[in-house]
Amino acid sequence: MATDATTTKFQNPTDFRPDFHSEKVSSATSYDGLHFWQYMISGSIAGLVEHMAMFPVDTVKTHMQAIGSCPIKSVSVTHVLNSLLKSGGPSSLYRGIAAMALGAGPAHAVHFSVYEVCKKHLSRDNSNSSIAHAVSGVCATVASDAVFTPMDMVKQRLQLGSDSVYKGVWDCVKRVVREEGFGAFYASYRTTVLMNAPFTAVYFATYEAAKKGLTEISPESANDEKWVLHATAGAAAGALAAAFTTPLDVVKTQLQCQGVCGCDRFKSGSIGDVIKTIVKKDGYRGLIRGWIPRMLFHAPAAAISWSTYEASKSFFQELNDNSNSDNVT
Repeated sequence: MATDATTTKFQNPTDFRPDFHSEKVSSATSYDGLHFWQYMISGSIAGLVEHMAMFPVDTVKTHMQAIGSCPIKSVSVTHVLNSLLKSGGPSSLYRGIAAMALGAGPAHAVHFSVYEVCKKHLSRDNSNSSIAHAVSGVCATVASDAVFTPMDMVKQRLQLGSDSVYKGVWDCVKRVVREEGFGAFYASYRTTVLMNAPFTAVYFATYEAAKKGLTEISPESANDEKWVLHATAGAAAGALAAAFTTPLDVVKTQLQCQGVCGCDRFKSGSIGDVIKTIVKKDGYRGLIRGWIPRMLFHAPAAAISWSTYEASKSFFQELNDNSNSDNVT
């Protein structure tokens, strides 16, 4: 019977027209109907929008965490903000934004694309697996940190120093290479990974769980208000993960800002040595310096990032659907 059906179906040889184009699209598509490069562009756009929108808050956080003889010693957000505005005006809040742009775009492209690919392969039969989301997030952060860490170091040094310290991104890069060597760009990489691994695990697991919970609470409005769903879940995930990992973020800032504006230099990149120095100078409260602006940064930043990322994905999905429908016709 099966043989008869097959022969009947293709009695006329011209009826058999295999769609090689569809097969090609399917094999080139990695997940959710998108190509790998489309994830990278979506992630890059999300990262740039997120960091540029929240950059002034990040500058305040960096000043609060940099312990040393820097001009700003207060741990109060308002005092730091007033001191920055008084000393350099509104532009002082945006020192280092060029370095951030150079690092954030490529790093977020790597981050989101690796996350999506890992989530596809690890989730398999269970798309709601928190463990798969957490592990995917850790893999994504290890890859993206290797891209972002050098420019993050340059960004933080520019945030702390006035124009008399560094004239710009290229001047900072040249002086660091000449005076400290190339390894200085990755002095905080180990700390950054150790910080961002739990950060990302908490972040992605919370994000996916919150998104699922919000969808179950109001399934009828999930599609109509999709950007609100992503923004709310992202904000909750960002705030929780930021609070959880603040001590390691303080250590990272100390390692990246060594010798700038009077900040301490460390003989080794040991996390333990840096923690001892912080506790000795400022007590255990020094390990949570900047936690308020860190949460104020990551909650809205995560909401901005995820809503932008999902909007970019939706654009590409619609583009692909239209392209496929045109090919069919």
